[in-house]
Amino acid sequence: MSESKWKKTNEKIAQTLTEGFQKMEDGVVGGYKKIEDGVVGSYKKMEESVVGTYKKVEDAFVDKFLTREGESVEDAKKRIEEERAAMEHTGNGTDKKN
Repeated sequence: MSESKWKKTNEKIAQTLTEGFQKMEDGVVGGYKKIEDGVVGSYKKMEESVVGTYKKVEDAFVDKFLTREGESVEDAKKRIEEERAAMEHTGNGTDKKN
């Protein structure tokens, strides 16, 4: 076989191998991407569920123990936050640093 035929044959083999490895890489990366999307999607659903449940519990607590007569839960939360901020501003808060 002449040198140019060897060169052409080697180039064809190299191209075939490269294409094969690229297909394998694409398959592996695609598989990992699907796994990643599934895990992230599941985490987000779980996070939304936990946060949603926490907010329901928080609202129920505020409604039961912290609202004043005729005050909505949102109004009570706003009032409590304003009171906390005022206490921090005046230095009357319980979070004093040593």
